[in-house]
Amino acid sequence: MQFLVFIAALLLSALFTRMVRDYANRHGWATPPASDRHVHTRPIPRLGGVAIFLTLWCIALLAHWVPEHFGMSEFPLSQLPVKILGPATIIFLLGLVDDFCNVSAYIKFSVQTLAAVMLYANGIGISQLTILAGHPHLTWLVGLPLTILWVLWITNAFNLIDGLDGLAAGSALLSTLVTCVVAMVGHNEVVLILTLALAGAITGFLRYNFNPASIFLGDCGSLLIGFLISAIAIAGSHKSPTMVAVAIPIVSLGLPILDVTFAVLRRFLSYKRLFAPDREHIHHKLLGRGISHRQTVLLLYSVSACFCLFSLLLLNPGGAALAAVLVVVGIGVLFGVQQLKYHEFLELGRVASRTLNQRHAIANGISVRRAADSLESCNGLSQFCQILRDCLEPIGFDGFGLYLSTGLPANAELGPFKMVSRSKVQYFWDQLPEPSDANWSLTFGLTKRNGKSLGGFTLYRKNIASPLWIDLDVFTTTGFSNALGACVENIQIAWPIVAEEGKTQKPAYEPAGTTIRSGFPHSIPAVRTSS
Repeated sequence: MQFLVFIAALLLSALFTRMVRDYANRHGWATPPASDRHVHTRPIPRLGGVAIFLTLWCIALLAHWVPEHFGMSEFPLSQLPVKILGPATIIFLLGLVDDFCNVSAYIKFSVQTLAAVMLYANGIGISQLTILAGHPHLTWLVGLPLTILWVLWITNAFNLIDGLDGLAAGSALLSTLVTCVVAMVGHNEVVLILTLALAGAITGFLRYNFNPASIFLGDCGSLLIGFLISAIAIAGSHKSPTMVAVAIPIVSLGLPILDVTFAVLRRFLSYKRLFAPDREHIHHKLLGRGISHRQTVLLLYSVSACFCLFSLLLLNPGGAALAAVLVVVGIGVLFGVQQLKYHEFLELGRVASRTLNQRHAIANGISVRRAADSLESCNGLSQFCQILRDCLEPIGFDGFGLYLSTGLPANAELGPFKMVSRSKVQYFWDQLPEPSDANWSLTFGLTKRNGKSLGGFTLYRKNIASPLWIDLDVFTTTGFSNALGACVENIQIAWPIVAEEGKTQKPAYEPAGTTIRSGFPHSIPAVRTSS
């Protein structure tokens, strides 16, 4: 008989949804696409939450007036129904105002926090952590913040994933069905009636919300559904086994929880406002990969269904079951993040890798500092090249180049260098086919002791697949560039030249006015990379 609650809610919701949609269209309350985040192309009403709200209150009143028709002896409104639907009404009104007036994020969070406090005051809050030994009872100083955090998390999670036709409603339906199963297992009759009513209301609404949608949930609907699911999960956990109480709500709500978690982390890592909207949600990323609107929704339904099935495996309490579910879910989440190619998380992984290899970076930085000390006593081209090779080759560089703003003598002795032009020489320790084959380069300027421009120094890498374990700032902030400039200035003053008879001598450096320039720029940027 309790299944009649679901049927009644489905029929009422379908009726109310059609009435609300037609009324909104007649009065011009349809919302056109206002930003690139919106995927619909025509004005559509955003008041689907009104139908769900009316359905829930109607079912609660019917169950109270004629409980025998729903297989119950009584259904007192003053207990759990009103304790949940009362604060839920505040959330609904908040979303309704936001659908018309665009309420700021801070006001939204303030009102949601007030509703969570009311929920806790009504006896529906996190009062103990059953995963801890002895199931200790939590004081309100701990229980209230945890309740607020949970309610805000789930409430806004459904608001964030409400970006495609039927996505938020379908995911909520699957999670609600899991809560129904948990309520039946725990013989929690009142929670079962509420979840069946919510499931029926969502199902009736989905008839008009699935792609192509003729009505949207709106904030009044997505916030209402999120709040109700968070509240019912807490209420249902009070009579459930340990594993069920803690793990099942979290796992079954995996998709919205992941999406809101990703959104917060992404915006934090990108140094953006946490509440700023964007097109980087999971459904946006899937659309960006060329998947159609309907296929994206069905794919995410499948993901939600997998989360729900995994959560039901935890109905049989046991550490092995929890471990297996968490491992499978964890692997799935990591694979999904990799496939969605979130730049923020890829960069976080790179930073984590560098952190684990920080010892290599420190060692390479020390090598650069030692090279700077050695350059102070360098007195020849061969020694100059050897010092830099001993430093740079272990780091992962393949060679370096010198750009001299005054150019080289016409009959300069190059030693280990290869001349590219009258102002540019290069030295590679491996026999590359052509110096230009280097795939990556870093150039920073060199200055004389008097502060005037001397030229530039370029580092080359051919293999850019392997990581470079060094902070590039070490070349300009540790005295390396100053020591390099001083050494090059000394070498330039007495650059060896080849005499006519083939013997090497070291006359004074040829005046700049008699050299041939090759288009070398007079000013070089401090740091420049190219690939």
